[in-house]
Amino acid sequence: MTLRFYDTATAEVRDFVPLVEGQASLYYCGATVQSEPHIGHLRSALVFDQLTRWLQAKGLKTTVVRNVTDIDDKILAKAAEAGEAWWARAYRYEQQFNAAYDKLGIGRPDYEPRATGHIPEMHTLIQDLIDRGHAYPAPDGSGDVYFDVRSWAKYGSLTHQNIDDMQAAADADPRGKKDPRDFALWKGRKAEEPATASWPSPWGPGRPGWHLECSAMVGKYLGDAFDIHGGGLDLRFPHHENEMAQSQAAGKPFANFWMHNGLVAYRGEKMSKSIGNVVGPEELFAQASPRVVRYYLGQAHYRSVLDYSPESLAEAEAALDRIEGFLAKVVSYLDQPGVSWTRYVREAGDLPVGFIEAMDDDLNVPRALAVLHEAVRSGNIALTNRDGSMLRVYFLQVVSMLDALGLASLPQTERNIDKRDEIVGPLIEARLSERAEARAAKDWARSDEIREQLEALGVKIEDSSNGATWSIERKQQR
Repeated sequence: MTLRFYDTATAEVRDFVPLVEGQASLYYCGATVQSEPHIGHLRSALVFDQLTRWLQAKGLKTTVVRNVTDIDDKILAKAAEAGEAWWARAYRYEQQFNAAYDKLGIGRPDYEPRATGHIPEMHTLIQDLIDRGHAYPAPDGSGDVYFDVRSWAKYGSLTHQNIDDMQAAADADPRGKKDPRDFALWKGRKAEEPATASWPSPWGPGRPGWHLECSAMVGKYLGDAFDIHGGGLDLRFPHHENEMAQSQAAGKPFANFWMHNGLVAYRGEKMSKSIGNVVGPEELFAQASPRVVRYYLGQAHYRSVLDYSPESLAEAEAALDRIEGFLAKVVSYLDQPGVSWTRYVREAGDLPVGFIEAMDDDLNVPRALAVLHEAVRSGNIALTNRDGSMLRVYFLQVVSMLDALGLASLPQTERNIDKRDEIVGPLIEARLSERAEARAAKDWARSDEIREQLEALGVKIEDSSNGATWSIERKQQR
């Protein structure tokens, strides 16, 4: 099946044909590092990690750029409020974002440019737009430079809006604008802002506008035209609309596809710091392992709203437990106790056709997961029937699907999920040895008694011809 993705610009699912055969170039809007990451940031990064992994699985060589916005109105305001240097705040939160990404197994991009490192490229782009009649320095002496939205007939085409229906751009004082919707390309330095947040320019000292930053950085690393521009749905307007307008007005084809992931809600309500329902990595990882968090964040279709509740992580953990329980039983069946199933990733078999078709169809992870769980069910039947040949097929298919989704390299959720298991594990094994002796002596009452005692403690026992295996039935709060 041909790869097909939904393109925001055309509002349709269409065939994905790379601009350069055998390669795929991708630009993802990274974080504005003003404060801690939250679940929405993690979901967006994970969605595009899934996309990158799938493009690679299809045999494409990928070049991935994910920027860092380290100079911005909000960064300056929050740093001033906290009484700290803006650059120190930005760097600290950049590290927090990367730590959370790494914990979820989100691959590092090939290039991760910071806005402050690309001021010359921004000056070049601004001058090009001025020369082409699409930008102008403000006549009020402020040092601001604006994009003239009415000079570009295609303005509004990404979000399919009429310019007269748009709100005014709230990124600068409107007194120097020809039209209130004109947006800032360069912002003249304000007296109250620190000198370190200002750079010399042909239009006076100042700093770049938010939208300009991305256009300049993507041009440097991916050229005038590239395959996919991604980001959260909240960036579609005004950020991506303005990016597309200024880049195309400068004569650059820019992105061939625009892909946007849906937002995250909390029990059906929009997440908001004012409401107090924003969820961060610390809270997520306190409740579940990185593998469970990754499974949860990536299980919905990327364009849909993901509704969070604390119970959601428990449901994701239960789903993963079923998968990993099957894998553990197969490893036990192969008479290799203590060996993790992850060692079989290198031997992973062919992906099922249904999985491939689902992922090729606009990255339909829910359908792909259905194929994964069906393989687990079929594998369990093969295990019960002791059908070794089919069992190996299903086992390797499951491992290959987990690997394609980025779930094979993260810590497993079973047994060694926390330090307590290092102590509890040997005690459980000792009780199971007692139970095995009782069963060998046909002391069924004693065998049942030990099983009931362990299950009362939340230890799930499964018997097979190769002996008993165990797992801890974990609750949402450990």
